[in-house]
Amino acid sequence: MASNPEQPVNVQQSLTRSDAVARTVGEATVANPVMSARGVNVFYGDKHAIRDVTLDVAHNEVVSMIGPSGCGKSTFLRCLNRLNDTIESARVTGLITLDGQDVYDRRQDVVQLRARVGMVFQKPNPFPKSIYENVAYGPRIHGLAADRSELDEIVQTSLQRAGLWDEVKDRLSQPGTALSGGQQQRLCIARTIAVSPEVILMDEPCSALDPIATARIEDLIDELRQNYAICIVTHSMQQAARVSQRTAYFHLGDLIEVGPTDLIFTNPRHKLTEDYITGRFG
Repeated sequence: MASNPEQPVNVQQSLTRSDAVARTVGEATVANPVMSARGVNVFYGDKHAIRDVTLDVAHNEVVSMIGPSGCGKSTFLRCLNRLNDTIESARVTGLITLDGQDVYDRRQDVVQLRARVGMVFQKPNPFPKSIYENVAYGPRIHGLAADRSELDEIVQTSLQRAGLWDEVKDRLSQPGTALSGGQQQRLCIARTIAVSPEVILMDEPCSALDPIATARIEDLIDELRQNYAICIVTHSMQQAARVSQRTAYFHLGDLIEVGPTDLIFTNPRHKLTEDYITGRFG
């Protein structure tokens, strides 16, 4: 993922760098990660938005990213499936791998990458299609179903995993946009998992929802962890404490501290983390 595409990244050299980790308190790396970031920097024009971030995401784990507004959480999240490619002024350097493969390699099919690393956004964004077609769209374009019966099975299974099937099974032909906010968000999650991703990215998925809908999404995240790696950006420290196994604290573009969630919230090692957790700023 070098800024000069004519100079290929030395994957082994990048993956063994220690300088990127040294600035972060705690263990930013894990054994056998599904995704790895090494020395990632993001620039928007002249603005250096993310500085030398190293972080791994493990299988069957929820990693929560917390920190004040504008600290780089969502920017980093968007790097993981190359959504920053859609911003003309954005430039990303460093190395991000999925199953050991550089996701910014010029040979990488970005559409396929975003199927393997799905995104659930802050505001529910169902397609202006039926509930059925919202979930069937991805499997259809990726050729995951040989016939209608296989597609039906994928739709049903995805809605069941998203905890929505019992609520919508008798009205699959109705518009997805007619659902409540919490149901729309679960529909978007069903749409994401319908293409069998390895990683699910969630950018403040509950910020527009009421407490009851939020609780259902949080329960769903815990269930989904059994099959997927999940990265969630949240402004709610209570939510991070409830749903994640590891927490990463960002501050002004730097990854300050990473560790087991219970330790981050009860015994943070960096003063910036402690100040944020205790409400001194943010």
